Amino acid sequence: MARPARVPDVLRGHVFTTAEAAAAGVTSSMLRAQHFVQVHRGVWRLADTELTFALAVEAGRLALPDDAALSHVSALHWMGVPAGRAFPVHFSVHGSAQTRSGIVLHRREGRISPRDVRGVPTLGPDRSFVDSATLLGLRHLVRAGDALVRAGLTSIETLIAFTSASHLDGVVRAREAALLVRDRVDSPRETDVRLLLVCAGLPEPEVNVDVHADDGAWLARGDLVLRRWRIVVEHDGWHHERDADQRQKDHFRRERLEAADWTLIVVTQADFAHPTSIVSRTFEAMVRRGYRGPPPDLGRTWHRIARNL
Repeated sequence: MARPARVPDVLRGHVFTTAEAAAAGVTSSMLRAQHFVQVHRGVWRLADTELTFALAVEAGRLALPDDAALSHVSALHWMGVPAGRAFPVHFSVHGSAQTRSGIVLHRREGRISPRDVRGVPTLGPDRSFVDSATLLGLRHLVRAGDALVRAGLTSIETLIAFTSASHLDGVVRAREAALLVRDRVDSPRETDVRLLLVCAGLPEPEVNVDVHADDGAWLARGDLVLRRWRIVVEHDGWHHERDADQRQKDHFRRERLEAADWTLIVVTQADFAHPTSIVSRTFEAMVRRGYRGPPPDLGRTWHRIARNL
């Protein structure tokens, strides 16, 4: 019985072309064996090599023309901003190119002007924000904008200016989202809570600012701070039981805020199943603190935000 051909170690953990396989001693008949999987025409991986997002990007680069640039949500992912689905991978090209399975190819008539990001030609953050508006809903697009600003990849002013001047597909939604982007946002769920409040017509909270007692003593750093009404709204991102030390710190933090006459509203993961309660709890706390503004308006925009939380 013939022994199975040995797979060259140099090919493990990578994607590679037919020519690279041949250089490693792999024949065309060997490529048809169960050890190898065709990713694209002329591009392969070993069967035991997981096709991660990074390898899918590299496979796309090997299969597409040299001017292909990572774009849309794939560009955001590559810049460290998770948005939408990692697969399929999106590329933009200037002119024509053959469609490949597992790649969404966007053919551009105008110049696409990519930049190098970790060795991969990638469209810029502002352009990718607009392009992603064709794939993402308003809430997820604002999440992406918050994360881009937090990472220092753009600024609110630059994002607004770019969307205002742009006439790309998706720009109408991108303009709406850009006006809702804020800096210093630490997590996507902070974005969600803020949008639920703001899109219900409640006053906009400050994002991730320090809270002080009347005598100037520091109390805490609040996720969302309604300073005029002495209210802190924050998302509790813990998905497991805290240890005793952390629980004690949480108790002390709440006691400090309450002793200084501040109200702390904690939003947990379970609360997102009933987003109206997040708004109503905040509004009721504001009313108790003297708020005399209009009640929440849960209109069309709010429901766009609250959908599938």
